[in-house]
Amino acid sequence: MLFKKAHLDFLDWLEDIKDKSPRTVEQYNRHLSFFQSFLNSKKLEDFKVEEITLELTNKFRKYIRKQKWEVSIKTRNAYMISLRAFLKYCEKQGVKTLAPTAIDLMKQPPRMVEFLTKDELERLFLAPDINCITWKRDLAIIRCIYATWLRISELVALNKQDINFKTKEFAVRWKWKKVRTVFLTDDAVIVLKAYLDSRIDPYSPLFIRHNYKDWDFKAFQDEQMRLSRNFISTLIKKYANKAFILKSISAHTLRHSFATTLLQNWADIRAIQELLWHASINTTQVYTHVTNPQLKEIHHKYLR
Repeated sequence: MLFKKAHLDFLDWLEDIKDKSPRTVEQYNRHLSFFQSFLNSKKLEDFKVEEITLELTNKFRKYIRKQKWEVSIKTRNAYMISLRAFLKYCEKQGVKTLAPTAIDLMKQPPRMVEFLTKDELERLFLAPDINCITWKRDLAIIRCIYATWLRISELVALNKQDINFKTKEFAVRWKWKKVRTVFLTDDAVIVLKAYLDSRIDPYSPLFIRHNYKDWDFKAFQDEQMRLSRNFISTLIKKYANKAFILKSISAHTLRHSFATTLLQNWADIRAIQELLWHASINTTQVYTHVTNPQLKEIHHKYLR
């Protein structure tokens, strides 16, 4: 079977049979398209799936590493994981090719988690002024990410009607079709209400851009007013600089800070796993480094 055809069939299978999210399908497509580029560079345009060998996949790994853009071990592994998934699909279809288990992954260095201390968080929360609506919005965004551990893609998709201020919670769609409930802190509720009370526009998104004229509401649709992921990423970095935080932070840093704050206050690791919606406890345990100083305190307190 031609690789090009198997590639397209694999994407259809991911959508129709496995019901994968568009974002997941896009990633597999991007990785396999890059493999096709590698084949083209070797003058193998009409390459067949049956011709995939371990030697060829190792050459592909080197091809990834030699790209002009910086390629981490994690990224290289991601490409090889996509190729393994494709080979596994081929096996299920009865196509004789390289066994997916033949492809080894590179050992990755231990994952390091960047998080903000209590002092850094307080400085970040004080960075936006609240004398105008954009600053109220920015503070609400920062507070909301920290309080709800949302990813940026989930945050920008929120609409005003999604928020239940009475119960201080709302539901978000997570990983395609799964739905989870997230909770707001009292501080997050206060700044969100202050921001929404300042708005006179008819737009549905919870967070919008404010570079428009009040009298020109009909000129834009909801989705034209919704903030982008890049906008929020830039916003957080801007306020981190204003707060004199030297760490290179992102929205995910606030998510890490949420988890470490819970651990520092002795929250159960299993509860944190549920709150973060980690499928494996191993993913959550990356945060346990923050408990080391506390364990030392307890050891000295009771075992002098």
